[in-house]
Amino acid sequence: MTTMLVASSGGHFTQLAELWPRIQNVDTECIWVTFDSPQTRSTLQGQTVEYVPYIRPRGLGSVLRNVPQAFRLIRKYNVERVISTGSAIALAYLPYSAIRGIPTHYIESATRVEGPSVTGKALRRIPGIKFYNQHAEWADDQWQFLGSVFDGFDSVKLDNPPRQIKRAVVSVGTMEDYSFREFFVRLASYLEDADSVLWQTGSTDVSDLNIDGKEVVPAHEMEEAMREADVVIAHAGTGTALTSLRMGKRPILVPRDSSHGQHVDDHQFQTAALLDKMGLALSRKVEHLSADDLLDAASYRVARSDKPRLLSL
Repeated sequence: MTTMLVASSGGHFTQLAELWPRIQNVDTECIWVTFDSPQTRSTLQGQTVEYVPYIRPRGLGSVLRNVPQAFRLIRKYNVERVISTGSAIALAYLPYSAIRGIPTHYIESATRVEGPSVTGKALRRIPGIKFYNQHAEWADDQWQFLGSVFDGFDSVKLDNPPRQIKRAVVSVGTMEDYSFREFFVRLASYLEDADSVLWQTGSTDVSDLNIDGKEVVPAHEMEEAMREADVVIAHAGTGTALTSLRMGKRPILVPRDSSHGQHVDDHQFQTAALLDKMGLALSRKVEHLSADDLLDAASYRVARSDKPRLLSL
C-alpha cells in the first residue's frame, strides 16, 4: 500500500510526523507532500517527498493552483491511502482522492480545542472522507476522537533549577506574512545577559533590535538548541510546543492575537490554555510576560511517562 501524507510545513507537518509512526499498518510505502523549508528538508532527508508551492492561510487562489499537481501526484504514485493534518493544502488533495474512491483521512489539528478549523468545515462537505479530532470533548458521530500528539507527557519540577537563564530558544514558527514584533521587543531586554539565545524570527523584522535573528531554522538545529536550553519561549503553535515537549522542556507559550494582525484567528489562545491546564506549558499574553516567568518555566523538565498508544484509521 502506498500512503500519501499531506501537510503544510510548520505545526501541521510536525503533528503528522509525530502521529504517522503511531498509526497501525505503517509498514507501507509513503510519499510526503508538503512545502519546501529547512524544517521539512531536514526531517524528511532520505524519504520520498514532493515539495509543492506554498499555500497561504485561507488562500483559495493558491489552493486551486495546486489542484492540477494533486491530480498528477496521486496518479504518479498510484496512491492507495491519503492522510492529512491540514491546513489549506488538504483542500487541494483530499477532495480528489475521496472522489476517486481512495481511502481518505483528515486529522484535525490539536490546536483546534473547541471545534474544527475552516479547512475541516470545508472538507466536511465532501463525501468519502473520514474525520478525526484530537480532543474527546467535541468528538461526535462525524468526528472520531483519535488520540492526541500530547499523549503521555508529564512535567516534573527540578530539585535544583537554574537561578539565571544562560541558554534560551525563542521561536515563532514558520508562518509567513504574520509579524509578532511585540514578542521580540518584550524578550530582548529579558535575555540580554544570556550566554546563548537562538532567535527564530519568522517574517518579523527585528533588524533594529539587538538580536541575531534567523528567519527559519532546520529541524535538527532547533531540536538540539531546545534540548540544551534552560528555557523555550514561543508562540503558541502546536508544532513548536510539541517539539519543545519532546526535547524535555516546559515552554512558555505566548499566543498570537488576531486583533493585532498576528494571525488569522485566535486558536493559539486555546492551545496555550490547554497545555497550561495540563501542566505542560506556561501560558502568558505578551504584555504579561515577565522575567520571573522564564525562571518558572526553567524549573521544570518534561518526559513521556507512557508510550503513546497506537492509532487506528
